Amino acid sequence: MSDRTGEPLYDLLEDPGLHEPVMVVVLEGWIDAGLGASVAMATLLESETTELLATFDNEALIDQRARRPLARIVDGVTESLTWPEIQLRVGVDKVGRDVLYLIGPEPDVYWAGFVDAVVELAERLEVRLVVGLGAFPAPAPHTRPVKLTATAPAESSRLLQQVGPVSGELEVPAGISAALELGCGQSGIDMISLWARVPHYVAAMSFPQASIALIEGLGRVAELSLDTADLVDAAESTRRQIDELISSNPEHLAMLKTLEATVDSTEGNPFGISDIPSGDELAAELEQFLRGEES
Repeated sequence: MSDRTGEPLYDLLEDPGLHEPVMVVVLEGWIDAGLGASVAMATLLESETTELLATFDNEALIDQRARRPLARIVDGVTESLTWPEIQLRVGVDKVGRDVLYLIGPEPDVYWAGFVDAVVELAERLEVRLVVGLGAFPAPAPHTRPVKLTATAPAESSRLLQQVGPVSGELEVPAGISAALELGCGQSGIDMISLWARVPHYVAAMSFPQASIALIEGLGRVAELSLDTADLVDAAESTRRQIDELISSNPEHLAMLKTLEATVDSTEGNPFGISDIPSGDELAAELEQFLRGEES
């Protein structure tokens, strides 16, 4: 697939002869509450050795004023620039199944061409399933397990049953994952996007529990063997910090109880399409607490 000038949008460095790989997609720039998806992807990339398989035409896809390169300056001398780039990497899970990782910034422009390029790569590499990862702020208490919801094109809607029922209608600004879902569906490639529901009062901070839920969900829907052990200690530490803050404030405890009751009564409504109490005050105090500041 080429850009408007006729130049190819991607460069496949080699044909590795993969066996029915799964493609995992996390592209930065869209909503990622609690850094759930980005930390999940970083954990996956660190758990196994991966190699660069394909690069994309960043000049055609990325607005470099919106996503500026990182300059390295030593003693006043500009030595190099590190450019943001979209990559496709390849690795294996713990039992040797092939896994592709599409990472980097979400394209700023030319989404249709990018989707066509990804679909073309998926067909060329005989990808059996594409899985997007994401996280969004929700009326969910941190005292409950992180629940996942999912979206998929009509052609892959049967996959939604592996995650849980989804009801209701919602219109929101779209990320590139929605465009990829439609592109994959139209080309006969199965795709599902997994979304972690992150407590809205911790959405601006790292919430490892969401990353664990996403990795475990990926393992289930894609039949992969993946490890979340490296995130367990961080998740336990985060839970203790949040507990300490909330337990010291009766108003926060009351809000937590309300959130628990709301979640317990809205099973089957995983996007939280309902009236919920505001968490703005709790969020502000929690951010201050986790930074070690006095409230």
